[in-house]
Amino acid sequence: MVDDDSDVRQFSVDVLVGSGYDVEAVKDGAAGWEELQAGNYDLVITDNKMPRMTGIEMIEKLRFARMTVPVIMATRFLPTHEFASKPWLKPDATLQRPCSNDGLLEAVKKVLHTDDDNDGHKETLLPK
Repeated sequence: MVDDDSDVRQFSVDVLVGSGYDVEAVKDGAAGWEELQAGNYDLVITDNKMPRMTGIEMIEKLRFARMTVPVIMATRFLPTHEFASKPWLKPDATLQRPCSNDGLLEAVKKVLHTDDDNDGHKETLLPK
């Protein structure tokens, strides 16, 4: 979970951990990028407008590094103009904030291709 809003970050972590996911959280895109380079993750959930590095900039770094980790962008203002002009930056899913607990969980399940009977494998949501 990458988000500069500590309340949103903690709320999202609580929802995901409460549903059985292993979640780590950082406060901005630069910290997220550092963690992505150091670890192996199943998913990144990121805001866009953050200090030091935006979500779009982090996705761009992921793409240039040929890292295939899926990304969900959960933000108040979706950068649709960026997605239109640079389609390779489009995340695997988007969520308009504020979003419901169910909306967040459904997006995660869809992107990870999991359901409620996921064979006990615990997903690690990025960054760790």
